[in-house]
Amino acid sequence: MRGKHKDFVIIEGYVLLVLAAAMIIPLIMAIVLKESSSVYGFGWTVAICAGAGASIVVLMKPSPEKFKSRDGFFVVSLTWLVASIAGAMPFWISGAMPNLADAIFESASGFSTTGSSILTDIEIMPKSILFWRSFTHWLGGMGIIVFVMAILPAIGISGQLVAYAETPGPVKDKVTARFTDTAKGLYALYIGMTLIQAVLLRLGKMSWYDAFIHTFGTVGTGGFSNYNTSIAHFDSVYIELVIIVFMVLSGINFNLYYVAINQGRGLKTVFRDDETRFYLTVMGTAAALIFGYNIIFNGFTNIGGEFMDAIFHVASITTTTGYGSGDYDLWPTFSKMVLFALFFFGGCSGSTGGGIKHIRMLVALKLLRRSFSLKMHPKRIIPVRVNGADLSSDVVIKITNFLFMYIATLFAGIMLIGLDGMDFMSTVSAAATCLGNIGPGFNLVGPTMNFALLSDFAKYVCSFLMIAGRLELYTVFTLFTRYYWNSNKA
Repeated sequence: MRGKHKDFVIIEGYVLLVLAAAMIIPLIMAIVLKESSSVYGFGWTVAICAGAGASIVVLMKPSPEKFKSRDGFFVVSLTWLVASIAGAMPFWISGAMPNLADAIFESASGFSTTGSSILTDIEIMPKSILFWRSFTHWLGGMGIIVFVMAILPAIGISGQLVAYAETPGPVKDKVTARFTDTAKGLYALYIGMTLIQAVLLRLGKMSWYDAFIHTFGTVGTGGFSNYNTSIAHFDSVYIELVIIVFMVLSGINFNLYYVAINQGRGLKTVFRDDETRFYLTVMGTAAALIFGYNIIFNGFTNIGGEFMDAIFHVASITTTTGYGSGDYDLWPTFSKMVLFALFFFGGCSGSTGGGIKHIRMLVALKLLRRSFSLKMHPKRIIPVRVNGADLSSDVVIKITNFLFMYIATLFAGIMLIGLDGMDFMSTVSAAATCLGNIGPGFNLVGPTMNFALLSDFAKYVCSFLMIAGRLELYTVFTLFTRYYWNSNKA
């Protein structure tokens, strides 16, 4: 094997080692809890991943050739495929999910932080399996590649272009001179938020196990719970409030936190950001509309409960977390349609949230406003500005192209999932929730239902949509163009 192709394999070797190390935690848990099937599943998976990863790392040496952007697209796409398959192995080998399509769906949903599930009864699953299932959210939230790239410079591989292809959102600002320092700083923040939320949930009388399960799903904006009724199981306003706060915080650009804390600029940096303000405005407006309509529809009964329900589900869907504190499928149609509209917003750029991202929606609205102005004054020069800076035409074109690609991918997904013959809203919401990494949809795939009724073909389609959505479409779809494979054009 020659040149950069060796580096591709070396990176995957390190990914396998990271995954093997991560699985040691649920393996120990399975041993302690005497879950023999899980010990078997995790034991074999750790052995396979560690053996393959160590062999690759030891036998192959990095190439002196430099990485290009096109190399990053391939490595990241390959990594998420490898991670989804490796992550599915404990589910499949242990027999917890004997159908391979189910195991891959659940793993892809975990790593992509989608939170859609094929499990019809979550609570009968082994605890170690459920822990790994939620831990994949945490690993995928900040990004497997970002973690691996932090250590690659030490072995002679530049990782910035590879991580660029994985980082969510159209804005990829470095906050330190070296990418390695940036990656380590962001992970320090990520770990800090994880520990703080886990402690706060423990204070709410959750067990440590439950606290970490739901923290992984919150800061990773994934939404896997170990209870069939999700957050409603706890029937606690305190727990709901803690999760709401951390869902909202996890949907904000982590680079802003880094600048605010490590560079001493204060929290004003976060709240002066145009995208953050738009993000909070969208959530506030949606929550007010849903709360107002629901209390009128229900005759002004249980106002406090309706208020919490509206805020919780708006935060959960907007940040693409997908936790539930009730069944929003029982809401009136208007409220459900407001919630469905939020499927297409997502978190902020540089957050752990999925979806289109608020920065793109904000730019799209600014372009719409500019088009109205140009109709009246065709000769005016009206720049599109974000945070006081003019966006270049190249950035604007990329954002509009992404929106078109997102819509096209959504329609393709709807048609393919439609082959299963579900009702219209179930089919549309299944495609939208998987592509946007949200989790629950409506009707047959709603908050109290699951994706078990889909055919294996539809599950593989959904798995592809989840990974493609998490990688911002371009990273995956670029591989299917002739320009990528023609080195003279790429």
